[in-house]
Amino acid sequence: MTIENQIRAFAGAFILVSLALTYFHSSYWLFFTAFVGVNLLQSAFTKLCPLEMMLKRLQKK
Repeated sequence: MTIENQIRAFAGAFILVSLALTYFHSSYWLFFTAFVGVNLLQSAFTKLCPLEMMLKRLQKK
């Protein structure tokens, strides 16, 4: 699996989990969903993704 696919899977899983937490627990979890979306949007323009940097470091080990 490529790093790009891992990032998409990770972001998708986080969004689904936070939506489930919003439904079952508190609407404040939507802030986490928004954070993931904003991070994806900024990484598309700046090419700077913290998750990508972490995954690259983990693959070197």
